[in-house]
Amino acid sequence: MVTAITDGVKVSVETIYQPEYSNPANEHFMFAYRVEISNLSDYAVQLMRRQWSIFDSNSSRREVEGEGVVGIQPIIHPGETHVYVSGCNLKTDIGSMEGKYLMKRLTDDADFDVDIPKFLLIAPYKLN
Repeated sequence: MVTAITDGVKVSVETIYQPEYSNPANEHFMFAYRVEISNLSDYAVQLMRRQWSIFDSNSSRREVEGEGVVGIQPIIHPGETHVYVSGCNLKTDIGSMEGKYLMKRLTDDADFDVDIPKFLLIAPYKLN
């Protein structure tokens, strides 16, 4: 698990290779990732947008961005944690992701970016 804290918002990510949804012969490797977003600040925040940079070990890179996460824009009050699971497919068995969330502080409607730490996507058989 990797973790980063930005402006009182803690983001932790863990990954799981999904062999049942992967097809290595066709260069399709599926990974799930679980994200915990904890509000360590004194004010409520809302996650407005996400931006991801996704890297394959074949040097390809793609950018993904959009509103919220898995279809919602959660409000996270002080001391609360929002958890979600999503997925990413790669053309190689090794890659990485990193990015940022655009958050809104609800006390004054100020926007700020929260770092999503870089995490690796590696099929377990590559670790042996």
